[in-house]
Amino acid sequence: MSNDNSNEQAPESIFDTARGVAVKLLSRYENSDSYIDKLLDGELRRSELSAADRALVTELVNGVVRWQGRLDWILTGFYHGEFAKCLPIVKNALRIALYQMLFLSKIPPPAAINESVEIVKQFKGDRHAGIVNGVLRNVLRNINNIRYPDRGENEVLHLSVHSSHPQWMVRRYVDRYGAEEADALLHANNHRPMITLRVNTLKTTRQFIEDELNQASIKYEISPVHDTSVLITSLRDLRSVRAWTEGYVTVQDASASLAVRLADPQPGQIVYDLCAAPGGKSIFAAELMNNQGKVVALELYESKVPFIKENAERTGVSIIEAVQGDALTFSPKQLADVVLVDAPCSGLGTLSKKPDIKWRRTIDDIRKMAKRQLELIDHAAGLVKPGGVLVYSTCTIEPEENTDIVAAFLADHPEFTVEPAENFVSPDVCKDGFLQTFPHIHKTDGAFAARLRKKA
Repeated sequence: MSNDNSNEQAPESIFDTARGVAVKLLSRYENSDSYIDKLLDGELRRSELSAADRALVTELVNGVVRWQGRLDWILTGFYHGEFAKCLPIVKNALRIALYQMLFLSKIPPPAAINESVEIVKQFKGDRHAGIVNGVLRNVLRNINNIRYPDRGENEVLHLSVHSSHPQWMVRRYVDRYGAEEADALLHANNHRPMITLRVNTLKTTRQFIEDELNQASIKYEISPVHDTSVLITSLRDLRSVRAWTEGYVTVQDASASLAVRLADPQPGQIVYDLCAAPGGKSIFAAELMNNQGKVVALELYESKVPFIKENAERTGVSIIEAVQGDALTFSPKQLADVVLVDAPCSGLGTLSKKPDIKWRRTIDDIRKMAKRQLELIDHAAGLVKPGGVLVYSTCTIEPEENTDIVAAFLADHPEFTVEPAENFVSPDVCKDGFLQTFPHIHKTDGAFAARLRKKA
């Protein structure tokens, strides 16, 4: 008999499997405002899954969210009825099976199908399981004949479906960069993310880190834009790597490291990092200062301050003062030589690492972010001593959050001028006098930074 009681719990064993955990997480994500990385991290902390199963859960959850647009396009075509309105448990069981069929070649399609069917059977009964089985086997029979929107008829719709991005975002990229470059950017956004380790030059050298990774048989490559950043191309638990536990490396995208390079903090200076958690920029600034001077790492949320302190201690940095406070009201006794404003932003440059952002953000979000960003940089201007430097940075590629903010700021603050980024970092990562990186060009997050000098 079919069981349609959505409040009834499935037998515990079904959610002990990697695929069962993945379906549960995806269904919870769909019915909440939480970001998928938070849900995934919390589940894996509580889980007793093996290392291999934990890796599979991570792959399935992130993969389904990353490719949800394409998966749903296909399933809508094969599902008899309105796929968008079917039960979350059914919808996500279909998605994870199809994701495995399309993207995980080592998993036989019949195995992927059978487990999704079994999950639905135990949770919702035979009728729903039969629907899942029928849809997935029909997809498998026709998998080489799946059609997507014709690119010649509607390029934006084609790219949106095939590259699994919302149409409003694709349209902006096509208008801004042209279709071919937009396609390359969308493709890069869908890459599985690499972990970037920045070498702590206070303690070691890049060569030492390379030797450590080679000995541990961990695959890596050197960042093309920041020579002390190492890209880890295979997933690995960093806590088991000596270079991490000894504080020889810090996880930091090369674009974030470049923003600190742009600030160019010097030994003995006072630096304020106004949006600091988890402390990567503060720590790198302290390293460039040769651990001499003072870095105040300000963080709005008290719960995040200990992470800054722990990371500073692990890396051997002693000049960081991690404090709780609001960047909009921060009023220290001293003015700073350098103020870093790593502004809260839409995060649309980080879609490889956080694929759910593209489904959660809207154009209105970008506009709302821009209002707060302008308030932050406006307040930060008053914290910079005459002759000092203000660096404004984001992890987004949207002009409303980047160049438009700088233009509006300069209109209100004639005492500041832009110093060309090319004078501090490679011209390869600069555009129009600003630091600007892109996933498809630089193997980094999409990011922006401006260096602004206050008149003496």
